[in-house]
Amino acid sequence: MKNKLKYFIFIFIVILSSFVLSTKTKEAEGSLSKNANSYDSLVVVKKSILIDNFSTIETKKVNQKLDSLLKQINKKQDFHGSVLVAKKGKLIYQNQVGIADFSKKKPLTEESVFQLASVSKQFTAAAILMLNERNQLKLTDTVTTYFPTFPYKNITIKQLLNHTSGLPNYFWIAEHEWENKNPPNNSEMMELLETSIAGKFFRPGRNFDYSNTGYFVLASIIEKISGMNYSTFLKNNIFDPLHMNNSFVYRYNYDSIKENQLEGYRLYRGWRHLKINGTVNDAVVGDKNIYSTTQDLLKWTTVLNSEKLISKESLEMMFNKSETKYGKKIPYGFGVRIDSSKSEKVIFHYGKWNGFNTGISNYPNDLVIIILEHTSYGSLGTLNKKIKTIVEGNFDL
Repeated sequence: MKNKLKYFIFIFIVILSSFVLSTKTKEAEGSLSKNANSYDSLVVVKKSILIDNFSTIETKKVNQKLDSLLKQINKKQDFHGSVLVAKKGKLIYQNQVGIADFSKKKPLTEESVFQLASVSKQFTAAAILMLNERNQLKLTDTVTTYFPTFPYKNITIKQLLNHTSGLPNYFWIAEHEWENKNPPNNSEMMELLETSIAGKFFRPGRNFDYSNTGYFVLASIIEKISGMNYSTFLKNNIFDPLHMNNSFVYRYNYDSIKENQLEGYRLYRGWRHLKINGTVNDAVVGDKNIYSTTQDLLKWTTVLNSEKLISKESLEMMFNKSETKYGKKIPYGFGVRIDSSKSEKVIFHYGKWNGFNTGISNYPNDLVIIILEHTSYGSLGTLNKKIKTIVEGNFDL
């Protein structure tokens, strides 16, 4: 009798456990179906459009022209980098020219990973907007909401995003006030700000002043709210879901060098390429220090523009001009620059740091141009225009 009773109790527990598990699974599935940021939805996007190509017949002429351009600027202007052109997520052109490692004479490949410099800022902005959509922060929150001892008061997250915070330049602070051997990381830099003699440039919201400081502070807020470092947050919420397998955050003197990770160079006496070493500012992240490839960046722009990573409302805030507290429009959204001076509106950003020169340009006809270079090439804007002209003249947009 006792054995039968134990058996029935056991069966009851198994049935009850199965019911609870089934209920939780359905609830989880329901939440995922409602969440546009779900891992599954991003995998579907990746499989359906991110690796597609236009036919060789359609792209033959434009490929020949762009190959010729790359060879020319490599020879005459010391361009060593990668170029990708796409429309609606489909590849029109992707190629690279030049050297990855000058001491080993190793050529660049599709897998070569470039420092994005300030192009990194759009990832920080998107991460903040993701937290906003999850109700983990508000754009009207001040920095002191999360860092009560932050010395610069009444600065909102939105003002950090659109460069109207008036914060001082942390580069100067690190170069003049940091006394340790290793460069400061984000938390150490936040602490250094508390004792710095540097004052604000202006009262928050009054003016537009491009600020690397604002974006490292944003990354620090991401770390504080999420309970994980900036690198892990981007990996879990952006890089892995989008299958950006060659993208990562790198902090000089803290993180190990990854496979295919490039270093920046400068040209010395017109022929010799000298490696550019890290500085006291190279362990701070959020404003720079994301590494990636052109193909990973195509995945990024395609999913971001599709409103599957952040909502339409968030994307509109990110991709439209901001304004000062007095209503003056400024040519910056959240993490991207806005050029609407001509008939077309261009969403773009360039980056320049330690020999790396980078750019992503989004045009209204769904044309995307991505350029990554690592030998201090100085004419990225001109090159971008030449590429666009060639594509428009030799490909049916």
